[in-house]
Amino acid sequence: MAFELENVVPWGRNFSEYVSMFNLTSDDFSGKIAGFGDGPASFNREATEKGYNVISFDPVYQFSKEEISKRIEEVRITVMQQMKENIDNYIWKNIRNLDELENLRMSAMRLFLSDYEKGKSENRYICHSLPEKLSYNDNYFNIGLSSHFLLMYTSLGYEFHISAITEMLRVCKEIRIFPIVDLDANKTSLFTDVISYFENNYNIEIVKTNYEFQKGENKLLIIRK
Repeated sequence: MAFELENVVPWGRNFSEYVSMFNLTSDDFSGKIAGFGDGPASFNREATEKGYNVISFDPVYQFSKEEISKRIEEVRITVMQQMKENIDNYIWKNIRNLDELENLRMSAMRLFLSDYEKGKSENRYICHSLPEKLSYNDNYFNIGLSSHFLLMYTSLGYEFHISAITEMLRVCKEIRIFPIVDLDANKTSLFTDVISYFENNYNIEIVKTNYEFQKGENKLLIIRK
């Protein structure tokens, strides 16, 4: 099935949010990091400016800067309206209100867009769809990150998640997935089944993070070789 931009809801997070979501430390940034499904996040740009080695993967990177920017504007009002309708499902502490949320997200996505063409030329933004095989050797990356994608979209099914995580673990020594709930902030049978599949061959850890915006999404899954 062709990947259609009109079906994408681009919504980017920034460097400090990634650090909080994934419990990233200075030691973590000493190695190569892969971001899967990064979309229009500013994490790559900000990390690169700090001298870190980050490569982002997402099928949306097949589109031009102008196309992605247009799509961001198309979905912005709809996303914010949905946030308003579900405002009680969120913790308004670090992000205090809807206006601050919109400013935070738009700021991150503008940073991404300003870096996008340069990043593509430097092979920091690579068009790729999990679970397709990557053109990297085994254990090329120290850490692989998945933000608000794997385990969250249960409709993709068990086989997709197993295949996607397996490919991430092929190229990464360790992967971190946040959050570990579905779109309604509930743990699902998918989470249990995925853990059962990998726990015999990998070290699995579930840790609390400092990041909790949607109620209940404050735990991180770590799978290590």
